[in-house]
Amino acid sequence: MTSTLGATPAAPPRATHAGLALLALAMGGFAIGTTEFVTMGLLPQIAEGVDVSIPTGGHLISAYALGVVAGVPVLALFGARLPRRALLIGLMAAYGLFNVLTAVASSYHLVLVARFLDGMPHGAYFGVASLVAASLAPPGRTGRWVAAVMLGLSFANVLGVPAATWLGQQAGWRAAYAAVAVIAAVTVAMILAFVPSCPGDAEATGRRELSSFMRNGQAWLTLLAGAVGFGGLFATYSYIAPIVTDVGDLGEGTVPVFVLAFGLGMVAGTWLAGELAAWSVFGSLIWSGVGSAVVMLVFWLVAPYGWWLLPVVFSVTALGSILVVNLQLRLMDVSGDAATLGASMNHASLNAANALGAWIGGVTIAAGYGYRSPALAGFGLSLLGIAVLLWSAVAHRRGATAEASTS
Repeated sequence: MTSTLGATPAAPPRATHAGLALLALAMGGFAIGTTEFVTMGLLPQIAEGVDVSIPTGGHLISAYALGVVAGVPVLALFGARLPRRALLIGLMAAYGLFNVLTAVASSYHLVLVARFLDGMPHGAYFGVASLVAASLAPPGRTGRWVAAVMLGLSFANVLGVPAATWLGQQAGWRAAYAAVAVIAAVTVAMILAFVPSCPGDAEATGRRELSSFMRNGQAWLTLLAGAVGFGGLFATYSYIAPIVTDVGDLGEGTVPVFVLAFGLGMVAGTWLAGELAAWSVFGSLIWSGVGSAVVMLVFWLVAPYGWWLLPVVFSVTALGSILVVNLQLRLMDVSGDAATLGASMNHASLNAANALGAWIGGVTIAAGYGYRSPALAGFGLSLLGIAVLLWSAVAHRRGATAEASTS
């Protein structure tokens, strides 16, 4: 990690209350996680509200994910030189604004555009927040502090998403997005109050960051592993509401309980990821991928058995969260001079997985294979993700051997 962080030209001053600064950064993750995942819990209500089918409504999830993918390179490249606290405030303010736009949009296509725009600040926020957290971390605790930023997203799935899902069911789905806009405003206030002034990279240019990143084979293979291997989680999570009600034969009121299980799995997995990173970042990626493949098969088998699916749902996101944090750490380590872009691109990769998983899940359902069929697609995606990671390991070993032979 020292090579990546050392590339930053000036370390920000340590916060007087570093714990509160970390909490402020994590609160942004809480806002982002709530609005990203509540769409899945409220998908039937949203689809009915804008007069489309559930598979078509799934495109709203993909639109958000594509917004993340589109927003990361633009915001990371042009924002690399900006003071990092100011950039975080701007990103979170935009996030709140686009949630308001979602809440007031009057048609499916307007909601689709609003979800795309809302996704744009997502990846850049997490990338910059991770760099700020790493710079504030005590020696030897970088992985844990970066994981703590991600815990905001995880706790969103324990508290924010179930609460917003319930609110959307009771007061209409638009109320959920309005509530997230309020959380975003609170986050802006907390960042202003607690996060110290953090300079950007004064020497950064879009051309330098992009050129450095484009030539980085390990960074691209890491992104590909995330985009493919993480897709299985979204293939199942995107359709969790109809899986629970139509396949598991449970009532609509049980959906928030399954959403809560997803969130608890994220919290457990994110905490464990910070500990496993001290053992081996790459080893954690491989074993979480293997575990994800196994759990996808179990998901398909037990989906018709109602409450028996609950621990499987927990396991899906626990393993997925180990993958997320260690992908972030690996990108920060291998991105070299493109620190801001590399740290942000992890979430572009993961939301490419979001779009891919939601789309493949919708395709299998529309083809008549049933609501649990996305789990089998997720099994295949997990195996592909493992294959990409092994490819990365082989490429790294060959590169190290070639470098040693020429020196």
